[in-house]
Amino acid sequence: MQTLAPHEYGYLAELAQCYRDEHWTALRQQSHFNPRLGVDALCFQHLETRISGASVMAGALITPCELWLVALPEQATLQAPLPSEGVLVLPSGRYALELERLTSGIELYKRKILDDLSDLDSLQESARLAQRMMQQLLAEPDATSSAE
Repeated sequence: MQTLAPHEYGYLAELAQCYRDEHWTALRQQSHFNPRLGVDALCFQHLETRISGASVMAGALITPCELWLVALPEQATLQAPLPSEGVLVLPSGRYALELERLTSGIELYKRKILDDLSDLDSLQESARLAQRMMQQLLAEPDATSSAE
């Protein structure tokens, strides 16, 4: 995965903090809440895709309950308002996403990949899971398996 600019890492940290601040109470009330995990934005990279004219980064958002695929349109390059639903085209397929507007002003598209992370034992384990997810989503389909 390519390296992001320092300001992009700062933006991802802000995203994670704002998401946590907005959703923490609801997350803690879920039966599968994992107190060993926090909220983190991981494995983001730039895509060739554009949404409403904006360049896009995609990655994983980990919470104490869920793993999300997230697309972040670059707010400064938007040429039109973001639609409430979007499609992210990755080498592994097409993924329907829903827009969420955080009260901080951050707009992100997300799709739940896993809805129970209660069996993870550490932040490091959740980071490895996020990395595997992104590797699979960004991998070209195996040509030999599609011939069967």
